[in-house]
Amino acid sequence: MYEEKRGRLAEELGVDPSAELREIHLALLRGELAGAGSPAEAEEPPRHPAPSRLPVRLTSFVGRDGELERLSELLEVSRLVTLVGPGGAGKTRLSLEAVSRHRAYERGRVWFVSLAGVSTPDQLADAVHGALGSLGSREPGDGARIPRAASPVDRVTEALDVGEAVLVLDNCEHLVEAAAELTYELLDRLPHLRILATSREALAITGEALCHLGPLDVPTGTPELADAAGSAAVRLFVDRAAGVRPGFVLDASTLGAVVEICRRLDGLPLALELAAAKLRSMSADQISRRLDDRFRLLTSGSRTALPRQRTLLAVVEWSWDLLDEPERDLARLMSMFPGGATVAALEAVCEVLPADDDVLYVLGSLVEKSLVATEYEGGEPRYRMLETVRAYAASKLAEAGEEVAGRARERFAAYCLGLAEEYEPLLRTGEQLRAMAVFDTEHDNLVAALRQVVDAGEAAPAARFVRAMFWYWGIRGMATQFETYLADVLRFADAELPDDQRAAFRVVRLMAGSSPAEPGLVRSLIEECAAVGAGEFHPSLALWLPMLAFSTGDTALGERELRRSLDRPDAWERAAAHAARDFVLARRGEQLAGADSRREALRGFEEVGDRWGMGMALFSVGRDHSLRGEHTEAVAAFERAVAISSELGAEDDMFVSRGRLAAERMRGGDLAGALRDIRAAQRQARERGYRRMEAEIEFSLAELHLRSGDLAAADLTLDRLGTALVHRLSLPEDMARDRIAGARMAHRLAAGEPAEARALLPRAVSGAFARDDIADIARAAELLAWLRLLEDEPEEAAAVLGMSQVIRGLFDEGDGQLRSLVAELRGRLGEARYARAYGRGAGLPRQDALNRLTEESGQPVAS
Repeated sequence: MYEEKRGRLAEELGVDPSAELREIHLALLRGELAGAGSPAEAEEPPRHPAPSRLPVRLTSFVGRDGELERLSELLEVSRLVTLVGPGGAGKTRLSLEAVSRHRAYERGRVWFVSLAGVSTPDQLADAVHGALGSLGSREPGDGARIPRAASPVDRVTEALDVGEAVLVLDNCEHLVEAAAELTYELLDRLPHLRILATSREALAITGEALCHLGPLDVPTGTPELADAAGSAAVRLFVDRAAGVRPGFVLDASTLGAVVEICRRLDGLPLALELAAAKLRSMSADQISRRLDDRFRLLTSGSRTALPRQRTLLAVVEWSWDLLDEPERDLARLMSMFPGGATVAALEAVCEVLPADDDVLYVLGSLVEKSLVATEYEGGEPRYRMLETVRAYAASKLAEAGEEVAGRARERFAAYCLGLAEEYEPLLRTGEQLRAMAVFDTEHDNLVAALRQVVDAGEAAPAARFVRAMFWYWGIRGMATQFETYLADVLRFADAELPDDQRAAFRVVRLMAGSSPAEPGLVRSLIEECAAVGAGEFHPSLALWLPMLAFSTGDTALGERELRRSLDRPDAWERAAAHAARDFVLARRGEQLAGADSRREALRGFEEVGDRWGMGMALFSVGRDHSLRGEHTEAVAAFERAVAISSELGAEDDMFVSRGRLAAERMRGGDLAGALRDIRAAQRQARERGYRRMEAEIEFSLAELHLRSGDLAAADLTLDRLGTALVHRLSLPEDMARDRIAGARMAHRLAAGEPAEARALLPRAVSGAFARDDIADIARAAELLAWLRLLEDEPEEAAAVLGMSQVIRGLFDEGDGQLRSLVAELRGRLGEARYARAYGRGAGLPRQDALNRLTEESGQPVAS
């Protein structure tokens, strides 16, 4: 009879009798129904976890540990938390992971409601109620019937009135207003309910806590295997790749392609998973090379996923369809800015929006909808699209027609060119750091605009762009851009570039090149520059024309170009001319003759405020003090160069100045100070991602070990340089290995192994000549002198030391090792014999000394 009554009651209430009875029984246990004998909100006794009401998770959770902790913290202190982020960022998966760790989950009081299939606002409450299952009505303890709630919101409220609980509303963005209203109503009625919403924009109601979810972190610079493996984006891709292709690992063969995939796809989880799925039929390298057509490529999502999550195109289209027309107009224009944009930049490019639509307000709406991210770095905010969103918006710009797209491209190129030309002169002034910051920030945009005009065959704007950017490229050490775009400009027909520009660009390309040109051609080019007035094209020619002229061996031509540069009215150009004169004299072994020029160059660059020029001049000043054994003054000069180069952030200058400072401390006997400088350089290199600098400083570390008497550690450091790090060095690999051979020769000499040192001599000498560095060539002569002594030929050793003086123009009085060598030679030979032998080498014409060095090393003598 009891079962019959229960069945009739269930039929009247429209519920499953067994399920309804279980709910009533649980309610009585919790004391939530009248007459239960305990407070309504009393804690229920411990029990086993209830069956999960969350979707099944079929893959591992990778790369969101920090965000998971943040989201869990917010759920503890806020009743409404909205997880906001772009499509494909993994909002749903993170929300599931977070609520599965909440205490309400252990009690069976977590409900997940996907709103992706709900098409209209009026269906929202019914959809939520449906997802809650059989909790729509309950029977009181005394057997009286509770009437079914009249409205969907009432039924949802009744179902969730179970004490502490969590409701997940997933994918609210297309119903954001309705979701906000329902959320507010539920939170108002149910004081123990918490709601976690996921959306591409905030619900924007009182009490909402936002948790922004961006892409996964991706490797920067040129990462080593271990560094890349620590990146969340790489870990996710490799995890999913191994599931598709068992045995797939991140190693030297896959590193480059995997890092490129993660970068090009912005670390967006869904895009990475789609890319990993392509490993069924492609290699990682093939995938990375096809990402320019990413929407065609990434179409292999799960068949059980929502349609908008099965392809990358569908993910972006879902967001795009939620935009109004002004938002789409602005998004299309933003696609031209690969480096992001300021409001001023967008206003300069944007045509008139519909009435009452200000760029800033429309932009704010795109930010709210997670299609644009905001970056704050000190001053004005910068707005940036993910690369995938930008690619889609660019396709929409192309679909708008050539008239619309053409006008947009013209305005974009004009804006970027104007910006570059405005800030380029400041690169050689006290405003240098501000100008560098602008070029750093805008570089991707500037290059995109330059590429656009080059591809369109527009010679005049292309030439103006390159003129406005090549000095920045030089300071930053961007050799690829330097050479690529100079070559592009010079490919334009003669008729398309004025004579002075063509001649000037040829000079710039010569100075940027790695191999010397035939002297006759260089002389002809210099005369052409003089005839067409190319020297006025850019201030850098005041530095480069004299250096080129002297490189031909024509002293008269060099002096003529030097006088022209020294007579220029611009203070920077005069300082550059003095620097050129010092450089030329040092290369000719006339170290003493360049003293006045060194001082004038430094004074001139200080006057205009150019840190790059000051650093270059300080290297020369510090070198002079060092050779004279004036260590305190040399250290002061190099310390200042380090400070200046750190401000400027130029990698080449930073590692040169750091290396010279450490070397000078060692030469002065301050090994502890040298170690501090080396460690500081290593930290700086790691922090800034300067892999080349991190490798170069290893030479200083090897030298420190050598001078400390730890030959084994010195050898191990060179072994590491020759294996794991040689590809990072600033020189081509063959030249880098020659440089390592020179360092190894010094080690073998210190170990008293003349035969091993002799075997390394040819590479040490040929490498020094290949680098065309007078200091290195003189150093090779000093190593040869040391070798001669170990071979028991002290007179020859003294003669070779004399050769080092004539090669450099000054004997190195600041090297303690050399001083010890001289003392030993004097002890062996006596003062008179030493002086005669030394004079024999020092009395040679410079070219004869150079020839003798190459002969001694077994190298062919240059004609």
